[in-house]
Amino acid sequence: MEHNRDRLRMMIITALFAAIIGILAQVTIPLPLVPITGQTLAVGLAATILGARYGTLSVILYLIIGAVGIPVFAEMSGGISKVVGPTGGYLVGFIPTAYVTGLILEKTNFKIPIAIFANIVGMVITLTFGTIWLKFAASLSWTAAITGGATPFLAVGIIKAIIAGWVGVLVRKRLQSSKMLPQARISA
Repeated sequence: MEHNRDRLRMMIITALFAAIIGILAQVTIPLPLVPITGQTLAVGLAATILGARYGTLSVILYLIIGAVGIPVFAEMSGGISKVVGPTGGYLVGFIPTAYVTGLILEKTNFKIPIAIFANIVGMVITLTFGTIWLKFAASLSWTAAITGGATPFLAVGIIKAIIAGWVGVLVRKRLQSSKMLPQARISA
């Protein structure tokens, strides 16, 4: 019975984090090719707080909600065209970002320095997916894709990685101490 209750709690928290990603996606700074958004911060928080499995599931749920047309992507947009369009690589890249970020933390520990490192690795994954996708989807040269799709996001990405690692570890500890988040990983 306890196991089922924990699984239900984790499913609810996973759905909550999908909503948080959608909310933070609306915090945008427009740039010519790709806007700076709060999505990556939210993905880092989800992975840091929930770990690899549930952090990734929250991202997948977020992408499904957006792909079916609910306006949860940046600038209140939605639809499959956003997922397969020129900036869709960033969205798709959130899946391995959440998984790898959470996995690094699970294989080491949920301490702030490790969480910041894991979130920087996640940022690199997102930017790599996004830049490669942007290059081919928008028929750009590698130079243009890197200049427009990665370079402007490095400094702010590091700042968001620091925030996600720091805040994520603190929130995770609070959720665990209040028994809202289990100490051990829950199998699905």
